[in-house]
Amino acid sequence: MELHNYFRSSASYRVRIALAYKGLSYDYVPVHLVRDGGAQHSEDYKALNPEALVPALVDDGKVITQSLAMLEYLEERHPTPALLPADPADRAWVRALSDLVACEIHPINNLRVLQYLEKTLGVTPAQKMAWIHHWILLGFASLEAHLARDPRTGSCCVGDTPSFADLCLVPQVFNARRFNVPLDDFPTLVRIDAHLQQLDAFRAAAPGAQPDAE
Repeated sequence: MELHNYFRSSASYRVRIALAYKGLSYDYVPVHLVRDGGAQHSEDYKALNPEALVPALVDDGKVITQSLAMLEYLEERHPTPALLPADPADRAWVRALSDLVACEIHPINNLRVLQYLEKTLGVTPAQKMAWIHHWILLGFASLEAHLARDPRTGSCCVGDTPSFADLCLVPQVFNARRFNVPLDDFPTLVRIDAHLQQLDAFRAAAPGAQPDAE
């Protein structure tokens, strides 16, 4: 397998955790999203992934794009250790929590959105930072409310073993801290993140542990 990714990409981070958790070996192919206008825009990379986004997972000659699709693919191909619970309702809950991060929070603050705000709409750095804080705080408020009151919440988002939801949460908390978003109002998220940071798979997948880390 090959994972074409960038060390600080949230979507890439999710997939790296899954690969590490399942003990799967892969070739790490760095795609620098900023240097020289962004390697994701090169013709070679767009031939692999026309979306010009990371990550892209290549397995048995097949290219898979979109991080949540990759998580589903890895779960189906390598079901042990599982990243989805057995109960259908719990599986739906895990997917809902994952979507809250991966579809509601992350895309609005993705690199290409922030670049459009700055380069095309001309927002100031302060306005860009206010945008980032607004959407993370809004999404985290919903996520905190869900997890704080749901009886299935344990040391992880659902129970005491990692799931897709945790793979989405940790990179988003990393981003929040990177942009100095205050987390005082989200004790459940902070608690779960602290627990997950102690697990080998999460440590191995962290941005700072990657070969292209700066």
